[in-house]
Amino acid sequence: MMKITSTELLAPAGNMEKMLTAFHFGADAVYLAGQNFGLRAYAGNFTDEQIAEAVQYAHSLGKKVYVTINIFAFNSDFDALKDYLKVLEDAKVDAVLVSDAGVFDFVRKNSSLNLHISTQANTTNKYAVAFWHEMGAERVVLARELSLEDIAEIHDYVPTCQLETFIHGAMCIGYSGRCLMSNYLTARDGNRGQCVQACRWEWEINEIGNRDHKLRLTEDGRGTYIFNSKDLNMIRHIDELKKAGVESFKIEGRMKSSFYVATVVNAYRRALNGENIELLEKELEKASHRTYTTGFFLDEKQRQYYPSSRAVEQSKFIAKVLDWKDGVVTVEQRNKFVEGQTLEILSVGESLCKTFTADDIRDLEGNKVDVANIVQQHLTFKCPHRVFAGDILRLPVVAEN
Repeated sequence: MMKITSTELLAPAGNMEKMLTAFHFGADAVYLAGQNFGLRAYAGNFTDEQIAEAVQYAHSLGKKVYVTINIFAFNSDFDALKDYLKVLEDAKVDAVLVSDAGVFDFVRKNSSLNLHISTQANTTNKYAVAFWHEMGAERVVLARELSLEDIAEIHDYVPTCQLETFIHGAMCIGYSGRCLMSNYLTARDGNRGQCVQACRWEWEINEIGNRDHKLRLTEDGRGTYIFNSKDLNMIRHIDELKKAGVESFKIEGRMKSSFYVATVVNAYRRALNGENIELLEKELEKASHRTYTTGFFLDEKQRQYYPSSRAVEQSKFIAKVLDWKDGVVTVEQRNKFVEGQTLEILSVGESLCKTFTADDIRDLEGNKVDVANIVQQHLTFKCPHRVFAGDILRLPVVAEN
């Protein structure tokens, strides 16, 4: 009988606002990066002081913070790394994610930090998991190329090692995310946090020696996108992942918006709580995404590429709730909306996706506002439904023909 583990919902935190959003909507933990050593150099990231603040806040909620130091390091990186480990120790981060064996050994010998093995280490078998665990790794983030059966076999072989896997978000065309396209084309190394996502560009592929003979690939009027992966979505398969031994469910998206984090975390938290999957699948359509796939979990032969570089979404982030009292909501505006429009509520409350009409919009001086179009302006208007600080108001997007 397979051991059924407890489940952690792990969310991306590209900056402090996204971390607060993730916790508000039900994440048990977040992963983030400092100014160096992570694989998302353009995500905003946290200063040393912000990491300490983030950990203190998370721990006050009984939640956790993991910090990525998952670059593939050169000799010149290690002097600065030693100082950085002291910063993370002092901040009391719950673990660090590493992919480089040298970094792993260095962290183990120069700090007391808990070690998680990043998916970048492309751990694809039970013997590799056992090795990392015996060396001192608390957790292994498995390679995305594994099936549910592979994961179950690993869990049976190393039942004391925590297993983490991505369950939602963008996927890289490189093997376990290890790709050289960005480095080759722009000298920005994706394995050191500087990926320009060249796989999302438009491409034409020619037969060598015959530029007039283009390979027949799926394409539209703008080009072909064979390098462009679909987005992962495993919300229908949570129970199967649990039974396979997955302990931490990881959402991709440190470079995504707060609205994306709110929508996806909210959906998976509700799914873990046993709410209606059909409704939650519709929720996930509202966040920016490409066509969804179950990746390699169920069918390793299914096609992963997506025939467009364009993401779609069914709703727009309108405002963040700051307060609610006596049927009036105070918000921080994010996108244009007008008097009389129907808005949807994304809330941690009991009901999913309630709507109301935005009436009597006013600024904080009491002036009437017919068109709200000043980003981050604080506004008030009538809202009959109870909402909470941190909730989000959104506007349905009309699909293009």
